[in-house]
This record gives sequence, C-alpha cells and structure tokens, in this order.
Amino acid sequence: MSQRRRPTQVDIAHAAGVSQATVSLVISGGHASGQVAEHTRAAVLDAATKLGYTVNTAARSLKGGRNKMLGLYAFEPVFPVDQRDFYFPFLLGVEGATADFGYDLLLFSSVSSGERRIYSDGINRLKVADGCVLLGRHIDRSDLADLVNEGFPFVFIGRRELPGVELSYVAPDYVGATRDMVVRLTDLGHRRLAYLRPADQQEPTRDREAGFRAGVDEAGLPEQAVHEMPDDASDAEARLAALLERWLADGVTAVLIDPLEDDRTIAALERVAAEAGLRIPEDLSVAVLGGPMPSGPGGRDWTRFTLPREEMGRAAVALLLEILDDDTGPRRLSVACTAVDGDSVGRPR
Repeated sequence: MSQRRRPTQVDIAHAAGVSQATVSLVISGGHASGQVAEHTRAAVLDAATKLGYTVNTAARSLKGGRNKMLGLYAFEPVFPVDQRDFYFPFLLGVEGATADFGYDLLLFSSVSSGERRIYSDGINRLKVADGCVLLGRHIDRSDLADLVNEGFPFVFIGRRELPGVELSYVAPDYVGATRDMVVRLTDLGHRRLAYLRPADQQEPTRDREAGFRAGVDEAGLPEQAVHEMPDDASDAEARLAALLERWLADGVTAVLIDPLEDDRTIAALERVAAEAGLRIPEDLSVAVLGGPMPSGPGGRDWTRFTLPREEMGRAAVALLLEILDDDTGPRRLSVACTAVDGDSVGRPR
C-alpha cells in the first residue's frame, strides 16, 4: 500500500493556476492577503477544498478568529453505555470544561477501512475544530505523527510517545502510584511479590512496571516476578489458575495487577482464587493498579489507587486552549493518583 501524501501549497498553486506565493498569502490570512484579488482568493480556496488541504484553518484565518469548537476523538469505541464505564468521567470532564470556556464540543468516532483513523484519503477529519482532545488505549501512531507534522493542536489524555517528537498530554502518575503500592505491601511484611501486566507495550503499562521495579528497589528486595496477560486471552482463567499455582509454589504472598479498562482480569483472578480455596487477603493479598469501581452491594472493595479522570479531562481542555493561545511548545501535566485502602490487602501469613 502506498503511503498517504498530504496536499501542499504547491499542489494548490498548480490547481488554481497561481504562484505558490499567492497561495501562501491567501492561506496565511494576514494583512498582506488584501493584495490578492477576490476572484483569485476564491480560486485558491476552491482548489484547497478539492485537494483536502487545510481549508478550515485557512477560512478561519481569513475571518480573523476561531470556530470556537473543540474536538474529542477516541481511537476505539469508548463512548459509555453506563456511568461505570472507564471513559465516562473523562468525557464528563472534557464536556464540562469545554462549556465553561464557552466552546462547542464535537465528538469524532470515524472509521476508515474497518479501523479507527483520523485521516481519510489524506484529509484530517478533525480540522473543523480549532483543536482536539484525544484518548484511547490502542492508538494509531502514524495519525499522531501526521497531526504533529501538520501542526494541528491536540492534547492526549494519557502519556503517549513518538520517536523524536514531544507530544502534549495529561497523564496519571502511574510510576509514583505503583511504587507507593509496592512500598505499602513491603511495609506490611510482604517479601515475595508478583506483578501481572498486559502483554502490550503501551506507555501506561511501561509506567506501571517502572513503578513496580522502583518500589522493589526502594524496599531492598531481590528481583520479583513479572507476568503478562494478553488483553484478548480467551483462556484467561486457565492462565490465571496456572499462574496462581506457580505463585503459591514460589511463596508469593501479594499480587499487583493491572485491571484494564473493564476489570475483566481482576474479576477472573477473584473467581480462580475462590475455586482454589484461597481467601483474599488472608491467603493472598491483591493490589489493583488502577481504579475499578466497587462491585456493588456485597462486592469486594479492592485495595487500589484511582485516577482523577474527570479532572484530567478538564485539564486536557485547559492545556489545549493554552496551546491555541500560545503554541510555544508541548504542554505536559502529571496528575497524582489517590490511594484507596479497600479490603484486599493484609499482612502475609
């Protein structure tokens, strides 16, 4: 498949039959653009529209202002079906802050060729907005690179990286929160720990693992076990049963686990432990590296840390507006997580 090529001002100049300097004057929208005849300006903007160039940016500049619209784009189906959904508080925060600042909010959920992509036929679908807040676990990094190359303003909810590029984001301090959880467990007397992480190499996963290893080092423990659980494991309970048997044989007394967005791994671990006759936390302490909601009446209240998700959504909007007002470089904000005692951690037997 050939790589998508974005149209340039040279392409517009050829299509409109004018010089590139004329195109630049029209697109920039500065005072010098008044030198361009109206019929020439119209021809340039028409060619830009047909080619999928930054038409909205050009039109906005010519008007001397913004559309007063911010976008929210999800790289996966994250729009909530109920208030327990992991992404629901992020959306509340983005919506609330956008309204507070006097902007309209556009929700983007475009799908191209069966996958979620920002670009379609080389055209950035987000350009109807002044800037965009992005979120989602399974991102398309080529889309992020293209946004950066275009200079399109965006802020990601969550730490995201591109080689050689600095991105703007609001991210939870997974490293510090996970390190603190390890220290808490070792202070209770646990000396053999295990960390169950997703098989992906996403930044949140790497941050949690870095925090786990930092906590182990701080506690002066030898290297501890790290195991992977694929996101889509159909045999999750069988895998967990095998791991549980291994942990018990190795003397592991506490497990730290990434709950993912839907808590399915932590629910499977609870079922497997019950089937094995193990009590949590009497026989095995379990610390959750994220914020699952309590299971409801009679359900377990997991020992965990939580993310200030609504506040993060609000902060992402504030950072995005700072970039729109003064684009002098990427903005980054690390947000502390909140420890929740819960009932799934105790002293080792």
